[in-house]
Amino acid sequence: MTYSPRLSSSFNDTYLRSNHISPQSGMCSFCTEECDGTCEIAIAAVLGQQTVYPTNTGNNQVASEKDYPIDFSHFNINGRVFGAIGANPNYEEANIYRVKLEREYGKYNLVKLSMPIILPALVKLNWEDYFSGAAMAGVSCVIGEEAMTKDPNLKIENGKVVEFSYLKNILDSFRKYYRGYGQIILQCNVEDDMLGLPEYAIKEHKLEALEFKFGQGAKGTQPVRRLKNREEALKKQEMGVLVFPDPMDLEVIRKFEEGTCPNFYSYGRLPLWDEDYLIPRIQELREMGIKNFYFKMAGYQIQDLEKVIIIGSKAEVDMITFDGAGGGSGYSPSKMMNEWSLPTILMEDAVCNIVEKLKAKGDYIPAITITGGFSSEDHVFKSLALGKGNVTAIGLCRAAMTAAMTGKRIGNMIKEGNIPKHMKKYGNTVEEIYGDLADLRAIYGKEANGFSLGAVGVFSYLNKIAFGLKHFAALNRKFDISYLDRSDLIPLTRDAKDLLKGRWFE
Repeated sequence: MTYSPRLSSSFNDTYLRSNHISPQSGMCSFCTEECDGTCEIAIAAVLGQQTVYPTNTGNNQVASEKDYPIDFSHFNINGRVFGAIGANPNYEEANIYRVKLEREYGKYNLVKLSMPIILPALVKLNWEDYFSGAAMAGVSCVIGEEAMTKDPNLKIENGKVVEFSYLKNILDSFRKYYRGYGQIILQCNVEDDMLGLPEYAIKEHKLEALEFKFGQGAKGTQPVRRLKNREEALKKQEMGVLVFPDPMDLEVIRKFEEGTCPNFYSYGRLPLWDEDYLIPRIQELREMGIKNFYFKMAGYQIQDLEKVIIIGSKAEVDMITFDGAGGGSGYSPSKMMNEWSLPTILMEDAVCNIVEKLKAKGDYIPAITITGGFSSEDHVFKSLALGKGNVTAIGLCRAAMTAAMTGKRIGNMIKEGNIPKHMKKYGNTVEEIYGDLADLRAIYGKEANGFSLGAVGVFSYLNKIAFGLKHFAALNRKFDISYLDRSDLIPLTRDAKDLLKGRWFE
């Protein structure tokens, strides 16, 4: 049995000619020179090293394709029929509408969540509705690293950002709908930090929340991007970006002049932060006005997971998000996403063990968020239960962006009179078809009727997640999700049983 994906993938539109596959290699078992070259090997033979990364990210998002040996589907959700935890056992109080989903976190500045959800870092596709919908739903959201590259008027002088006006539009997409829940956070990688983005964002746009990112999502290294020519390479180098080969190298200049110049590539610096840098850096930015700090971490080795939590504890950050293999939104399913890192469920178990060890020592522990492949309420419930009270929130990234994109597209189709066939049974107008508009009007008043339907889509999707969570919690007679633990999970396989320390059922 193999868990490796075939040598065909949605991330570069490749496919295999034959239905007969060699399991270990992922190639067609019968390979012929008469093939037009449609597999990953063929495209690499033409495009070379750039096929390490997806060739069709653009206006798309792409998921991991590896089928890991264990995930949350290996568990069912428990149910109980007697009693009530977190509510008085009477009909008026013990019902799904009384299930408490609200969470809060923050060492010095309290942030409330209307439900145990955050929307992890993105700044692509329909980002405006992604952030607006987060505010409407009352959850935190994160602006992705290198957001500066989205601004055509970006100015960098003497190695520092001096103009990034586009950031105001991004922040305002959340702020204009903020209702006391959630927070919009700017993610910062090594390059962003070196360019002084935090200082600029605080001074010019009153930024209140910052996330330091360790690594590139669920990958272990930063991306490489091929540049068009030496002119572009020089511009990138002037901005402080690492460029290979060095366009100012005398040998490279000679080859350029004679027409034999190699390709140029920019490369994002690896995060080499440590506590000697981060702790004073966080204190410095806190004094400048940042109210909440976050870390973003992937499923690295156990010692690294623990070290990041310890640094977060010492620096008194507010939340750490751990991103497991199987997640991702842009560079999945490259080999670095499919074949690297701890799968989400194993990463969560490891993080919880570390947290409990540090708690026993009396250490301050930042709020913990788990993300990586979640899309539905059963995923959220199972992860919270597996977390045994150590997990504050679950990150929903690709799914929330899908809601932002489809909510907008379907809304436009309805307005144009081109109602999708499968939607006609629900009505003929936006008012009739978008079922949760009434809930938005109850929050914002009649102005909700004019909201972007992409943002309404995110709100409605998260509304569904919240409502489904309430059903599962009530099934377990737990009317506050802070009471969820591993007794709420039923392992279906021996691997799942082993994860629960050998217990089939409690």
